[in-house]
Amino acid sequence: MAQRGGGLRLDGLAYGGDYNPEQWPEHVWPEDVALMREAGVNLVSLGVFSWSRLEPRPGEFDFGWLDRVIGLLHEGGIAVDLATPTAAVPAWFLRAHPEARPVRRDGTVLGGGSRQTYCPSSPAYAAAADAITTELARRYGGHPAVVLWHVHNEFGCHVSECYCAQSVTAFQEWLAERYKSVEALNEAWGTDFWGQRYGSFEEVDAPREAPTAVNPAQRLDFRRFSSDALLRRFRAERDVIRSFDPHTPVTTNFMAGACGALDYWQWAREVDLVATDHYLAAERADNHIDLALAADLTRSLAGGRPWLLMEHSTSAVNWQPRNLAKRPGELARNSLAHLARGADGLLFFQWRASRAGAEKFHSAMVPHAGTDTRVWREVTELGAELRRLAEVRGSRVTARAALVWDWESLWALGLEGRPSVELDFRERVDAYYERLWRAGVTVDFVHPGDDLSTYQLVVVPSMYVTRDEWAENLRGWVATGGTLLVSYFSGIVDEHDAVHLGGYPGALRDVLGVRTEEFLPLRAGERTTLVAEAVAGAPGSGSRWAEDLRLDGASAVLRHADGPAADRPAVTRNTYGTGTAWYVATAPDPSTLDAVLRAALADAGLHAPAELPEGVERVERTDGERIWQFVINHADVDAVVPLRDGELHVPAGTVRVVAAPAE
Repeated sequence: MAQRGGGLRLDGLAYGGDYNPEQWPEHVWPEDVALMREAGVNLVSLGVFSWSRLEPRPGEFDFGWLDRVIGLLHEGGIAVDLATPTAAVPAWFLRAHPEARPVRRDGTVLGGGSRQTYCPSSPAYAAAADAITTELARRYGGHPAVVLWHVHNEFGCHVSECYCAQSVTAFQEWLAERYKSVEALNEAWGTDFWGQRYGSFEEVDAPREAPTAVNPAQRLDFRRFSSDALLRRFRAERDVIRSFDPHTPVTTNFMAGACGALDYWQWAREVDLVATDHYLAAERADNHIDLALAADLTRSLAGGRPWLLMEHSTSAVNWQPRNLAKRPGELARNSLAHLARGADGLLFFQWRASRAGAEKFHSAMVPHAGTDTRVWREVTELGAELRRLAEVRGSRVTARAALVWDWESLWALGLEGRPSVELDFRERVDAYYERLWRAGVTVDFVHPGDDLSTYQLVVVPSMYVTRDEWAENLRGWVATGGTLLVSYFSGIVDEHDAVHLGGYPGALRDVLGVRTEEFLPLRAGERTTLVAEAVAGAPGSGSRWAEDLRLDGASAVLRHADGPAADRPAVTRNTYGTGTAWYVATAPDPSTLDAVLRAALADAGLHAPAELPEGVERVERTDGERIWQFVINHADVDAVVPLRDGELHVPAGTVRVVAAPAE
């Protein structure tokens, strides 16, 4: 991991998990260290929820127990990812500062006895969080056991917005800095609609629950403000740590793909090492595809550099509807899938299963039943496998295709007043990602303003918010030879949720060569027949969406044969400069979408790899001299998989890693 200060001071890949020794008698600690060594653990996260132990009363600190734990770990050769415990405030803090409790949009004040019970704009919380961070950094900064600092825990993934009076004041200040004048705010928000004009920033409230829909531009800005408010807290703690320990990398754990509250493109620029948590949706039959998406998104946030899986589970998680255990071999398969897609470390929540508390039925590396268990045996086997794969550390995954992911579009598309309840950011992203995954095409995710020059194909599944500079970025890339594929309801509004006039798809009309006068969303369950424009072939179908789409330079590839858009184009292709732009104005069935993607890949000069058996994925990492091919069989039957040279037999539910010289 090429990170701040030269990277983590570890030999090989990181392996371990959250360690919470304060939950156990002190005589258990040496046993924990011995078991960690047996399992091959070399890194643990420590102190994540320890604030009430470290500061039992305001300004009174107790580090003796933490000194002893860190000493034991260091003697055992186990490195520490030391956390600031600021995600779980002590009871004394909430008693002293009830005004710091978070408030929901409907006015409900949230109580304690949990975590994330604080307002990020609270001065009292900021002072207390900075104080405990200062004491930790002063005491342990530069400690030889501490190879990583871990600020907070899962920022914004449980309480992402606060509507208290302190937040309102902070929001007003944020708006004043952003817009400079209230006249500019009125213009940006379109406040003449429903007579919402403001005479000063002090008149602006948080977008609370109201009799009808609240101004969507106000709500979108409040989402931006809320992400920024939490980021400000991360920066504050990070900077305190750096003042005492300028060389050890500092991170926090994202939940890429699962947490929609934060703009992780912004956050990724602030951490020294990108880290994330990922938990399978246990009841989803294809949850390994969601895992792959989250891993690819995390790698993309890291700019292609290796990243750290800070948390995942050995087996069941108790906060899902059913506490489904992982099947034999699934622990390793899930872990190595993250490794295949760029992780240089794999950590679990948590080391030892808790006896008490809200997550006592959450799986762990050491289960309630102890070490004579399948889970423990699989934990130790994975540790041994990671030692064998240590040479993979630092290598990278490369992709020539990318999907655009924008948190602002995710936020804005989820607000009221959109043309159809079927418009869903993740639904379209998942639909396109799944078909590319099944085709064996490795993809990156990109921000719409990113440099796209290394990609041959860029897919835009859902980009409702489209700033002018983003549209120009895509337009210029296509003009110089790129192949762009855009799905419906993209290019529609600017950063203030104001419509790009002149016809849809707004800011992308010219590059796509089409113009839509009216949306024609389909009824629930309704499907239209899609037929090829100029070639014979079996008809497909579209669902969710259609448009009164007119060609303005593009050619129709598929048309609706029936439904409200009968005889109108459903899929188009346009030559723009030396590149090509596709527009998909419906939700095609999987086989039809496969055909469209194959055609777009061909335009891009890319071709799907040799066909893989159902449920098998193949991903490559390379250091420029060697290539490691990870072949993961998620199916219940054995598979024979074509490789660069020959074939590979991969038994059901297993992973094979094949190394070869780079070509």
